[in-house]
Amino acid sequence: MRRVTVTGSSDVSELRDLFIFEGLTDEQLAALCAGGRIATFPAGELCREGEPAAFFYVLLDGEISLSKRSGARDIPIWRACAPGSYCGAWSAFLLDETTTYENTATLTKPSRLFELDATTLGTFLTTQFPMATHLLVGHSHGRYHQRRILGPHDRLVQLVQMTAGLTHELNNPAAAGMRAARGLRTQIAGMRHRRAELPDRSLPPEAMQSLVELQDRVAEVAGKAHDLTSVQKADLEEALGEWLERHGVADAWAHAAIFAEAGLDIDWMERISAAPCCSTPSSLGPVVRWLASTAETELLLTEITDATTRISTLVDQAKQFTQLDRAPSDVVDVHGLLESTLAMRSHRLGPHITVVRDYDESLPALPCYPAELNQVWTHLIDNALDAIGASPGTLTLRTLRDLDRLRVEVCDTGPGMSDDVLARVFDPFFTTKPFGEGTGLGLDVAARIVDRHDGSLWAESTPGDTRFITSLPIGP
Repeated sequence: MRRVTVTGSSDVSELRDLFIFEGLTDEQLAALCAGGRIATFPAGELCREGEPAAFFYVLLDGEISLSKRSGARDIPIWRACAPGSYCGAWSAFLLDETTTYENTATLTKPSRLFELDATTLGTFLTTQFPMATHLLVGHSHGRYHQRRILGPHDRLVQLVQMTAGLTHELNNPAAAGMRAARGLRTQIAGMRHRRAELPDRSLPPEAMQSLVELQDRVAEVAGKAHDLTSVQKADLEEALGEWLERHGVADAWAHAAIFAEAGLDIDWMERISAAPCCSTPSSLGPVVRWLASTAETELLLTEITDATTRISTLVDQAKQFTQLDRAPSDVVDVHGLLESTLAMRSHRLGPHITVVRDYDESLPALPCYPAELNQVWTHLIDNALDAIGASPGTLTLRTLRDLDRLRVEVCDTGPGMSDDVLARVFDPFFTTKPFGEGTGLGLDVAARIVDRHDGSLWAESTPGDTRFITSLPIGP
């Protein structure tokens, strides 16, 4: 039980100067005072979100901090020390015993408060201001139904967007892996038949050893990455095809394509032809076909490895985007958050979109709620891509340090916004999209999240250069 010091009955003159009671008559203010008390409360929790809303509190001196429950944590949303600031039974006018506190209120230091019974306040409002109370009740019920209907819808929209991007990106490497696996199965079956074409086993041991060594070296080279351009690869394939044709190798151009992809050049062909296992004119063709099968097998294994690695990377990026395996708050690299968000939205980055990353790599790690900031970047990037539309355009992500703050800019080369639109762009339910294509809540949600991080979010726009700028404190 928290110790409360009652400092006396409510004083009409002390309450008269508070803005919240402005406009009340002396009789009305006296009626409120009769149903409340002035008390000094110690620092600590004043009321808990979800508990029955028993009292309405008005601050006389001290400081109140409000927080809202999100998942398993309380997120600070408001702090005030101005006399007249209030909290507690916001919806006392409903006169509903099941009404609960909408926020958790905490006193950051010992504070003097005017404590008023919720039923007393509700009765006062309904009798003294009946029309205003009817409007408040209507607004309260409307807001409740709005949250009940739009809340799951908005969460579903975000889930659908993330799932669409993730499945699109996972489909490509998964299809590549399946294709490579089928090719590998066919290739292994073919190698079983080609083995019979190899030089006679009665060859000297050094000749057979040279074939084994060539196979190992070809597999090693084919398994490495090669930085050949498409033009260089085409030139190499042509040179290899001509060489193999001159030496009477069947299916020369099919083998040439494989060797070029594996990075084996003419010097390698000369090395193969000079090996002891190719000591007779008839032995070169079977050896080349065997080594081509070896190279193709390695290329298929590399494709499968790359595809599965890409899938694993996408899953990691999805986990980073949703922060499913992280603590609610963390100290993270903001560039990692931006990149994971880009990965989730990559299905929208068509060939007409140029992405420019202008990152300040010297920026320190940022203390934040990573999953929430990923929502901010998602809304801002989607907004930029919507502005660019189907026309060629550039999406620029820029980070820089501004004194003790970290600044993130999401820029697009769309047509820009008029002054009227710019003034309302963060208003809830405001959208320039056709009816049914947008809720107008994305930027409002982004602004609220940034505000919870003690940051600021604003927009600057001229034709061809629109910027949404987020400024966040670097310190905790």
